[in-house]
Amino acid sequence: MSANVTDLTFLALSLPFLGAVLAPFLTRLLGSNAAWVLALFPAASFLHFLGFLPEVAAGEALTGGFAWVPSYNVSFSWLIDGLSLTFALLITGIGLLIVLYSGGYLKGHPQQGRFLCFILLFMGSMLGLVMSDSFLMLFVFWELTSITSFLLIGFDHESEAARRAALQALVVTGGGGLFLLAGLLLIWNVADVTQLSLLLNLDDPLRGSPFYIAMLVLVLGGAFTKSAQFPFHFWLPNAMEAPTPVSAYLHSATMVKAGVYLLMRLNPVMGETPAWETVLPVFGGLTLVIGTLLAIRQTDLKLMLAYTTVASLGLLVMLTGFGSEHAVEAAVLYLVAHSLFKGALFMVAGLIDHESGTRDVTRLGGLRGAMPITFAAALASALSMGGLPPFFGFLAKEEIYYALAHGDLRSILFTLVAVFGNALMFGAAFVVALKPFVGPAVATPKHAHEGPVLLWLGPVVLAVLGLLSALFSTLSHHYISSPMASAVKGSPTVVDMSVVPHIGLPLGLSVLTILAGIAVYLTIDSGRAAMARVLQALGPGPDAGFDGFIAGLVRLSHRLTTIVQSGRLEAYLTLTFIGVAAVLLVTPMLYGEFPKAPSWPSGIHFHEWTFLAIGVIGVLAVIWAKDRLTAIVSLGVQGFAVAMIFLLFGAPDLSFTQFMVETLSVVILTLVMTRLRLSPTDHRGLGQKLIDATIAIACGLGFGLFLMRTTEVPFDDALTLFFNAYSKVIAHGANVVNVIIVDFRGVDTLGEIAVVMVTGLAILALIRIRVGGERRPAENDPDAPEGNRS
Repeated sequence: MSANVTDLTFLALSLPFLGAVLAPFLTRLLGSNAAWVLALFPAASFLHFLGFLPEVAAGEALTGGFAWVPSYNVSFSWLIDGLSLTFALLITGIGLLIVLYSGGYLKGHPQQGRFLCFILLFMGSMLGLVMSDSFLMLFVFWELTSITSFLLIGFDHESEAARRAALQALVVTGGGGLFLLAGLLLIWNVADVTQLSLLLNLDDPLRGSPFYIAMLVLVLGGAFTKSAQFPFHFWLPNAMEAPTPVSAYLHSATMVKAGVYLLMRLNPVMGETPAWETVLPVFGGLTLVIGTLLAIRQTDLKLMLAYTTVASLGLLVMLTGFGSEHAVEAAVLYLVAHSLFKGALFMVAGLIDHESGTRDVTRLGGLRGAMPITFAAALASALSMGGLPPFFGFLAKEEIYYALAHGDLRSILFTLVAVFGNALMFGAAFVVALKPFVGPAVATPKHAHEGPVLLWLGPVVLAVLGLLSALFSTLSHHYISSPMASAVKGSPTVVDMSVVPHIGLPLGLSVLTILAGIAVYLTIDSGRAAMARVLQALGPGPDAGFDGFIAGLVRLSHRLTTIVQSGRLEAYLTLTFIGVAAVLLVTPMLYGEFPKAPSWPSGIHFHEWTFLAIGVIGVLAVIWAKDRLTAIVSLGVQGFAVAMIFLLFGAPDLSFTQFMVETLSVVILTLVMTRLRLSPTDHRGLGQKLIDATIAIACGLGFGLFLMRTTEVPFDDALTLFFNAYSKVIAHGANVVNVIIVDFRGVDTLGEIAVVMVTGLAILALIRIRVGGERRPAENDPDAPEGNRS
């Protein structure tokens, strides 16, 4: 990319975030009309990316960006090819309509500005995800979509159900993000590249690796949780607690398709293996069947659409991993078709709820006269979802059957799964699009009427696009379908499916699907009752399992915290010193790194023996002291003896430091002890004393052995030579030790001073504690008066 194009692309990626910053202010200033202004931000991004269509259609893949962390070869870079460009156009184009729809749906809501801020943040996060070339950039935006979806799903934060759904979505998708991070790091180490464009151009870097299965499991962990594949499908329908604009955007063009995008992106380097072509079709097929069965169980329009989204995502995953020649083309066509008809139907469901006061399909009917525009958009979208000509959904369904329908047992099995799932989705689509509008009028909580333009504009535009993209399929395939399929397959691909059906097995399967779908529509009430009985017989599902998992996790955390955080300083110190002793002694024991037995030193002078003896006597005095004050003073004697030994062996600076530390320690500890009413004697029993003595001896022995082993290593004088050579030249100081402390380690020294200062302030606060003018006795002190004990 040229510099100007790179700058404009970065701006296009940033525009949703800029709009998010301005959203609250513009909403306060303009009210619901702010949606028209805020829609300009995704509109500008859409137009920018639209300009790349000719180059991408010609087979080019464009990259750009800039260095982020050059030392680690990490960049803020993007990749524009058929796959990412299609997603970018869907995200910004449908996002533009969602912003306008939100302005009408939340008109008058006191938190409309906050909502528009969140939806634009969500848009920017998803746009960054699909455009990312850098592994790190991909992960950052991946997690941003989880965070922003958490904010959107929990928008009605006063609702317990909304808070639970938001937490559930964050836990599931955020946990999957950690799997993805591990997978990307593993791919990074195996392929030795940090960018997707470089990975895709390598000659089979992953499939032949012994770590392929590990990479596959980690990547699928991220993709399956994000795209709600079985058994992680439960979070997506619960996300319907979010306002309808979120549902429409989440299900059509954004987060739930992020996992599908990831699988499509990595298909050229991880696909076409037995594991890939087994795991993806099996879990995708299961998700398709489970999603459609649960969809016909629902009476809430949004929930019915949500479960069909789960099913559609399963179908996309199944096609992505199926491995036949045309499966990828089918997945590409269905992804685009699904984005158009599902976004429209969700907005229709929200419009019905907004204008009639209910989404319960059993309480709706006869709205065709009151809401003719909404009915037309709903019917057109349902025709596309049902796979009927002349809509784009028909092209997708024909290509699906053309890709799956072969003579082997595997193909027959997955073809039956596709026919079953598509038939149930056909029935669900027309339940949503017809039941509320046909038949006799039903009294609704609100007097139903056609909504304002902001509410019906989105579904009408998407429904019309579903029609035009099929009628002008040659252009659609040239600019969208073929470049996208080429990117997913990793080789040039031409999609040529049109609204003119090809006589043969695929058309026959389409007719079978339509007939079965009509039967589902006509028997929806009995089918709903049958599914209710089945679910009741099966008992709690994954959703209840999630609650059990979280409850168990909380109980485990509580018990672990009770053990680790007992509230007793003595227990903390004991565990700490046990850990220190274990680190110092167990490691050399396992690896045979104990030092050699030292030889007894010769030539020690009498005065040196004297200070050594004073140090030993000080230690024994501490042990045998009957009260704390005597122990503190004895500890100081031992410290002074060590300081004198430093002085005798030519380390006056270290000796001076030791003198200061010991003096301050004795003074401060004495001051504290005289201010606190503590037990004057050691009240520990013999057993506790033996345990403490063992730990103390183990720590002392461990440090001694560690220092002895360290001195056996040949001395490396590189730092000595460096400081001797540069202390005078760089820091202009003759005293090398002072230069090291003040200049070379200045920040470290400042940190040590800060620690001493904070400690002093804490001690000052402790000794100034008063209760009614008297010193506060220590809690649970056995020698404190009864009235002062806790």
